[in-house]
Amino acid sequence: MNENMQINEVNMEKLISTVVIKTTSSLKNSLIESEWMSLKKTAKYANVSYNTLMKFRLMGLEISGIDGVKRVSKKRN
Repeated sequence: MNENMQINEVNMEKLISTVVIKTTSSLKNSLIESEWMSLKKTAKYANVSYNTLMKFRLMGLEISGIDGVKRVSKKRN
């Protein structure tokens, strides 16, 4: 009986550890994704058209790009 309880405790610890790691990873990804927006999402967030967003870019809106992927940071602008 004690052996079964120990096995169950080990399994429970593994399960809890897995859940915590997955939840932490998911939250981290959500925070990263929510800070950086695509140009389309940025236009929607700012309630303007894509063309207006491009005008904002000419006026100094910072757009970061890596390998052709362009993002706008909510924190920087």
